[in-house]
Amino acid sequence: MIQAKQELRAALQSALAEVAAGLGDAPAPVAAFESPRQAAHGDLAITAAMPLARALKKNPRDVAAALVQALQAQPAVQRWVQALEIAGPGFINLRLSAAARQAVVAEVLAAADVFGRQAGVGRRVMVEFVSANPTGPLHVGHGRQAALGDSMCNLMQTQGWQVHREFYYNDAGVQIATLATSTQARLKGHRPGDAAWPEAAYNGEYIADIAADFAAGRTVHADDRQFTASGDPDDLDGIRQFAVAYLRHEQDLDLQAFGVRFDHYYLESGLYRDGRVEDTVARLIAAGKTFEEGGALWLRSTDYGDDKDRVMRKSDGSYTYFVPDVAYHIHKWERGFDKVINVQGTDHHGTIARVRAGLQAAGAGVPAGYPDYVLHKMVTVMKGGQEIKISKRAGSYVTLRDLIEWTSRDAVRFFLISRKADTEFIFDVDLALKAGDDNPVFYVQYAHARICSVLAQYGSDRDDQGADLALLTAPTEAALMLKLADYPDMLSRAASELAPHDVAFYLRELAAAFHAYYAAERFLVDDAALACARMALLAATAQVLRNALAVLGVSAPQAMVREAPMLQEVVA
Repeated sequence: MIQAKQELRAALQSALAEVAAGLGDAPAPVAAFESPRQAAHGDLAITAAMPLARALKKNPRDVAAALVQALQAQPAVQRWVQALEIAGPGFINLRLSAAARQAVVAEVLAAADVFGRQAGVGRRVMVEFVSANPTGPLHVGHGRQAALGDSMCNLMQTQGWQVHREFYYNDAGVQIATLATSTQARLKGHRPGDAAWPEAAYNGEYIADIAADFAAGRTVHADDRQFTASGDPDDLDGIRQFAVAYLRHEQDLDLQAFGVRFDHYYLESGLYRDGRVEDTVARLIAAGKTFEEGGALWLRSTDYGDDKDRVMRKSDGSYTYFVPDVAYHIHKWERGFDKVINVQGTDHHGTIARVRAGLQAAGAGVPAGYPDYVLHKMVTVMKGGQEIKISKRAGSYVTLRDLIEWTSRDAVRFFLISRKADTEFIFDVDLALKAGDDNPVFYVQYAHARICSVLAQYGSDRDDQGADLALLTAPTEAALMLKLADYPDMLSRAASELAPHDVAFYLRELAAAFHAYYAAERFLVDDAALACARMALLAATAQVLRNALAVLGVSAPQAMVREAPMLQEVVA
């Protein structure tokens, strides 16, 4: 069906151009198909007649009639389409031939794990995500970033992009200084609540763990650094370096448990050490995009759509936090990344306009709208009907490790990607542990396990490549094949719209189409040819489930246990 849709899209573009020229020479809309709201209306819908009618100042149904006539003359339509129908104000519903729907099964089986993927486009994208300062354990908000960022990377790879994963953090700021003094206080025997305990100190139990390992003179290894403790409680700089390495190691353990890796770690201190911040400020001054007022240096960010000009250098000589961000993104551009995607919390919303303004003002050749942002809201964790706010490990919030230990990596990854990033999300621990249809990750994984069970009963040594797919005529088979054919277009849209949650939505829809098929038809039937065809459809469905789950970093188990009111159904 993928070939059929490609040929039909080209046919539609040709027909649109013909109608536009014949009725008034208006520019033809881009050819696109949509899914009808109701399956009874057809397999594909065309809405182009209405915008074309507005451009031509014609009646939409008249334009739709002309478009149908032009389509019917196209060889691809004659080959793959059973019927074209005009509905409502000018919709065109298209019913595919059975052969067009059935073709997707062979296409999936032939492509296997590369089904839906596009060839390399020769372009590089950097996705920066998590980017947590090493001041404590990763919390569930970082977990949402990790799930979003890693899925975004996988999604961009399906579209042929060369993907680079980057983690940016500060190892020398005020928060890091607080980390060092908190650890030093623990080393000197003080505890939260003591009179000598620093007012702004971090109170989690992890501070005591860092202090104990520092006193023991241990060496800690992280992905991007290592350090050996001196054991001296007066060695504040050594305490700082040890604490940073210790917490970076803890972050690495969390991310490894979550199945997330990075290609590079970038330090904010490196921007100052390498002179990139000073160079960026010099660029902006030379471009005439700054002014001084009240002893501070300001950026004329209102010239680029910001709601007010922004302070760059305060009267005390220190830079505001967006200045190193501008320097960092100039360096991203200079490293050859055509596209940059930043996954951050919604509290970073205010930085977007000023960072983009700084990039434009610097005259470094960075295109407008660079970088892209995916901003996410925080996560509320519920367990036993109650909100959980405190972790013993962190002292004030639920950690990513807590969530993984309470449920599973698969559940955490799927749940955290299952809603649009800019929506509030409640992570229900009890639901994530439930083996039932209302648990979305179980519902999807169970579909895969059910298929594996049927295929095992049929016999793995049998050949489904030569199946007679023309036998797949049941309504639930047609619906399932249409959903399989949606996969490549869904991936393309999700990547272009920076919407990895669309993959989770698709998986639930595909699983629902399969479960409906499972309830309606028997697979291990006496008719050998029909059984073979149905096994081919099941194998193709399992393949697409695996492919889509892999984009989210979620496994596709071959065996699961489903709870029911009076029994347990074991699929193995």
